Amino acid sequence: MKKGKISDVFGKPLNVVNVGLESMAEAVKDQDVPTFQVDWQPPMEGVKHLRITKSGINIDEANEEVVKRIKQARPTLVGMGVAKDVIPGMHDRMILHAGPPITWERMCGPMKGAVMGALVYEGIAENEEAAEKIAASGGVEFSPCHHHNAVGPMAGIFSPSMPVFIIENTTFGNKAYCTQNEGLGKVLRYGGMGPEIYKRLKWMEAVLYPTLQRAIDSMPDGIDVKALIAQALHMGDEGHNRNRAGTSLFLRAIGPALARTNKDNEVLAKVIEFIDKNDHFFLNLTMPAGKAALEPAEGVEGSSILTVMARNGTDFGIRLSSMPDRWFVAPAGEVKGLYFPGFTAEDANLDIGDSTVTETAGYGGFAMAAAPAITQFVGGTPDMAVAATLEMYEINFSEHEGFTIPVLNYRGTPLGIDVRKVMETGILPKLNTGISHKDPGIGGIGAGILRAPEKCFKDAFDAFQEKYF
Repeated sequence: MKKGKISDVFGKPLNVVNVGLESMAEAVKDQDVPTFQVDWQPPMEGVKHLRITKSGINIDEANEEVVKRIKQARPTLVGMGVAKDVIPGMHDRMILHAGPPITWERMCGPMKGAVMGALVYEGIAENEEAAEKIAASGGVEFSPCHHHNAVGPMAGIFSPSMPVFIIENTTFGNKAYCTQNEGLGKVLRYGGMGPEIYKRLKWMEAVLYPTLQRAIDSMPDGIDVKALIAQALHMGDEGHNRNRAGTSLFLRAIGPALARTNKDNEVLAKVIEFIDKNDHFFLNLTMPAGKAALEPAEGVEGSSILTVMARNGTDFGIRLSSMPDRWFVAPAGEVKGLYFPGFTAEDANLDIGDSTVTETAGYGGFAMAAAPAITQFVGGTPDMAVAATLEMYEINFSEHEGFTIPVLNYRGTPLGIDVRKVMETGILPKLNTGISHKDPGIGGIGAGILRAPEKCFKDAFDAFQEKYF
């Protein structure tokens, strides 16, 4: 191929998308043409395209209903409360966790650390050693956040006294819950333990929570979180591992109410400083917003779309709209990423957290094209971020017109992970995530990217065929 600029028939420069072997794009790259690489492999042999069930259900029509409900959702921050008082089914001796169901014996290090830390924070245990004995002896009940209309980042631990955000899907009337975000590094959700963590959590309970609660209660219409996510996507966020714009938008939305409902200027300043210094604060609103949007889409007969995708650091689990009570699990994957100074891949735990609710709801890692700067946190390049989003369109049933990506000419984000498309294409969901240390007590050590495991999708596809064909 001759050197020189490649142009289309109108004489304008082209952007090139290379699908499959990277070597095919080398000649184009040599000509300084913008080139986006998309991972691809031939469709898997023997996978039949499923269209009409044995009872006559049109799967595409069922999936249209699912994505319609998700798109119609209007997640709104309407209040706050204490976990045991507002979360359905929670009680004084219950600990909620991320991902599919798991026992203490099978929990990973960071989840055990977060459980022990929560028991000390609650006053159920005097110290971490006592907390470990209580947890191991059955002194508390463990339950997945997803079984209680809730979602939690990383270990996802909710203990009874923790303050939580209340998100209402005002279109359908359902509610979802999430804790307040502590920040990065040595924090409870990453498995951290220690006096500084309990002190911070107590401040969040005694100062941050009531200050935010008063402000939110004074806002008759609450805060439209869906609108904030949509704006943040236009400002360089993707709603999962980059929430700098979303956190700023949240402060802008709640700021006047904070000022009107607070009498102590020093308290107000500390609350604003805490949120301002924590770019991930908005994550704990994008996650329950996704959960609130997805729950009304559960229970649609014949749908092949995922409504849950979550990890507990040991297992990766998914659930389908048409089988909302059944988990399909596989071993959690290894995250490839960037590490904080002093840590390496050998220190890392496996994939963990409910935060993949963002991808399931149509943003997060699937919208990385909107957030090229995220690659400074999770690794890769801006071109990779664009390619990742383009690839995810191949396994999603629809596009979310409410969430658009400027660099893709305001195309809607990929929405509706279709287990049929995953199996037909062989393309697995591409996710970005934080990384916890594998040992209890240390906390967050980095962030990265990985693929969801194939086994849970294969098992879900097989179960779907068994039920409907």
